[in-house]
Amino acid sequence: GLLDRNGELLGAPVAYRDARTNGGFDRAFAVVPREGIFAETGLQFMEINTLYQLHAAKQTGSPPLDRAARLLHMPDLFHWMLTGEQANEATIASTSQLFNPRTRTWSDKLIERFGFPREIFGPIVEPGTTLGPLLAHVAEETGLKNVNVVLPGSHDTASAVLAVPAAIPNWAYISSGTWSLMGLERSAPVINDDAFNWNFTNEGGVAGTTRLLKNISGLWLVQECQRVWKSQRHDYDWQQLTELAQEAEPLAAVVDPDDPRLIAPRDMPATLATLAAESGQPAPETHGAIVRTALESLALKYREELGRLEHLGGSRIEHLHIVGGGTQNRLLCQMTADACNRPVLAGPVEATAIGNVLMQAIAAGEVADVPQAREVVRRSFDLVEYHPHEDDRWAETAERLTR
Repeated sequence: GLLDRNGELLGAPVAYRDARTNGGFDRAFAVVPREGIFAETGLQFMEINTLYQLHAAKQTGSPPLDRAARLLHMPDLFHWMLTGEQANEATIASTSQLFNPRTRTWSDKLIERFGFPREIFGPIVEPGTTLGPLLAHVAEETGLKNVNVVLPGSHDTASAVLAVPAAIPNWAYISSGTWSLMGLERSAPVINDDAFNWNFTNEGGVAGTTRLLKNISGLWLVQECQRVWKSQRHDYDWQQLTELAQEAEPLAAVVDPDDPRLIAPRDMPATLATLAAESGQPAPETHGAIVRTALESLALKYREELGRLEHLGGSRIEHLHIVGGGTQNRLLCQMTADACNRPVLAGPVEATAIGNVLMQAIAAGEVADVPQAREVVRRSFDLVEYHPHEDDRWAETAERLTR
């Protein structure tokens, strides 16, 4: 959201899937080439990023940037409403594509090149910072007296990664929900030709870390199928959809879950079927076959990105942690173990909320550091292990996709 000098929102925040950023890449790259943007930010190119949102606003005048006094991302807006303090938290700012991950500050170079008003970008504040007490009227309404607001890793994945119950090295994570965020926790960003060509991202983590990861379209594929079928009077719950998928033929058809046509389709089931048919595969017809196509496509995407993460990180990844709501889909967890040929440890489900609480505990001195926070997670939540089953069909299907 953008605030004016009186602290009023200049219009309602816009959904990140809004069509106003369609074609945003071409418009932005006419100002700064793609390679130059990546060299400065190390961020994955997605038209939902703040850079393209602001560039669209600048070109259309809606909202009017010349009236803006401060840019606040959604978590920052909530913190402002709670405390009256306007702060730009580091992990959410790092996803803007206007942030330098080496210095963990705004990229003045890009802000100037795109002609954005520099004054709307406030100081970057790190997770664990005490922002201040609740505003008096908020404290009165909630009954919370003398309560301070502590900044978590405000990007949901930053908090989720803090809650990864890792105990031994050489692990990668998948934060699984509407999106699948698959990556490594690093001490510094990885900005090179391979990361650029593979469209990886370097986002801020807690305790000064970098989340080297790939944004993958996750269970959005199934959520949208569920929505379409509900409109057709097939009101499935998640368990029913998973059971239908289990009954369908394995690896009959798979697609690229990151195909741009899957970002906001009107009819997800039809789009998945079309993509399969276009690549010479049998189009899935039953609801179970369509869901299975979505899930197996995700598992094979994880397999592909796992190899790239190992290359970028310089070592073999021995095991995968899956956190978030997607851990409840046991079929997808097992598919992931099978496709990647790695053991998977799934849980906790509410990783983002848990990571938020743990960051507050670290700030309060109740938990010493990130390793101890992860030990708390291991002691507090039931985790489920999935071991890979040998099945050559995964490798054969992956090879077929790359032809």
